[in-house]
Amino acid sequence: MFKIVFWLSLLGIFNLSLLPGEQLPPQASQIWDKAQHAIGFLWLGLCGHLAYPAHTLRVLIGVLLAGVAIELAQALTPWRHGDWQDWVADAVGAIAATTAWLAWQRATQTTRT
Repeated sequence: MFKIVFWLSLLGIFNLSLLPGEQLPPQASQIWDKAQHAIGFLWLGLCGHLAYPAHTLRVLIGVLLAGVAIELAQALTPWRHGDWQDWVADAVGAIAATTAWLAWQRATQTTRT
């Protein structure tokens, strides 16, 4: 089930990222935009770690590369633009997810031994 949630989330984030700006809800500020990126990639990272628990580094790298792919795809559209700062926010979310995943694994492993 986690694999389905992960892949649907990735498709959803990719789709929303490529919609023309006027089709998206208005954003209150640039700071909120970056928070949305971080939260979205935190979710994506957590879903990825739950879907592929034995592949922590691969999930992190894959989610980071997905962020790069989205920014590059946006740069190719006439209605969006790629932004390295958006990718940094994506990376913050992905790294936070991986950090939380590793902490959770360590805590549950300690209680099992």
